Amino acid sequence: MLFAALGWAKYAVHRNLVDFGIFSQTAASAFGCFCNPIEGSHWAFHFSPILYPVGIVLALAHSPLTLIVLAAVAGALVAPPIYGLVLRERGDVGAARLAAVVAWLYPPLAGLIFGDFHENSFAPAAVAWTLYAFDADLTAGTIVFALATLAIKEDQGAFLAIAGALGAWYYRGTTRGKVAAAVAAISVAVLVAFFAFIQPHASADAAFQWRPQRFYAWSGEGAILPELAARLGFLLLIFVPLLFLPLRTRMIWLAAAPLAEVLLSRMSTTFTLGTHYAGAWIGYVLVAFAFTLRRLDPGRIRLASIACVVLCLIEFAVADPLHPGMNLRAVQPRDVALDQFLQTLPNEVSIATQEEAYTHLALTDPYARLLPEVPQIDTNACFVLIDRDFPESARLREYNDAFTRLLLDARYTEVAVVGGIELYRRTGPCE
Repeated sequence: MLFAALGWAKYAVHRNLVDFGIFSQTAASAFGCFCNPIEGSHWAFHFSPILYPVGIVLALAHSPLTLIVLAAVAGALVAPPIYGLVLRERGDVGAARLAAVVAWLYPPLAGLIFGDFHENSFAPAAVAWTLYAFDADLTAGTIVFALATLAIKEDQGAFLAIAGALGAWYYRGTTRGKVAAAVAAISVAVLVAFFAFIQPHASADAAFQWRPQRFYAWSGEGAILPELAARLGFLLLIFVPLLFLPLRTRMIWLAAAPLAEVLLSRMSTTFTLGTHYAGAWIGYVLVAFAFTLRRLDPGRIRLASIACVVLCLIEFAVADPLHPGMNLRAVQPRDVALDQFLQTLPNEVSIATQEEAYTHLALTDPYARLLPEVPQIDTNACFVLIDRDFPESARLREYNDAFTRLLLDARYTEVAVVGGIELYRRTGPCE
């Protein structure tokens, strides 16, 4: 409830960014094109069939609040398997409850679910439930939760393939080993299907193609070393709230690949808390935390958990991944004015705009899009909406001069002005 309320407050003041609009349009079109105007087909970028059940829920409750609540619920569902892992080994309900509280308070998890809605919001819970079912010898449960994890994003296929292979070797000759081998085989099959067939087919019609070089194309001009302090600081923010306990069990090896994915990127966004990239590794780290806890004496479990609760609260105080100063404020007249103006626009109109308007149009207008990211690209949308009352908008700053040139060339003409809001219509053919 807390994060649903906070998420709605953030949405009301137009602090959601591009991904909220992209995933709103993709989930809303799950049983149609599974697309959005920015990416084209989402299959060209990610393997995310988890968005189909999200699309069903959106059809029943067509509101941005639906996505916000789903992310909050997904975050809350991480705690039960952590509780179960500790309870199974120790039988101490109090200790298990404290472990669950640590999971709920874990700052990286809070930052993930408070960020823009993303398929990665479901990853921590899906991973934790998969590993809990495997630990509890629940064969059917392990396969079901593993399939749910694989449906989130293609990188989980790589992570589960590694985890399954390690489990098959460690438990070789046992039923657990066979289940782990099955998970590894299914994961490899998903990776092959996506990269060999699905993505190439979808990329033919994509607006542009995703390229991992954006994150991992290191050259002589850039190296990890200059940002080593930032990467080490990121690791401290991950492990200090957990008293470094995950590092005391071999289960932490399951987190090695997910952590490498974010730490080896040349873009600091991936190793910044409060972004969706944390969804890749949170589940594996919290499960390793639970495995270490349950090896301790009951008294030490309680003491360690209480210490972790305190450290989590301290991290919120000194390095809050929610960034409340930026994301939470009182609703202002400009917020009300923009929402009222957006309600006057016709549905399903091709319109290019900035983040503040795009994220609020996405669910009702499948043709809404952002202004181009670079000034060299002309926008061909039938309408352009600009709100000067949000001058900090990244897309407005990036494209304002380019759009001014389009106005001087008479490519667009003004049709409405309300306060700082300006609406323009294209004078020639439009998309």
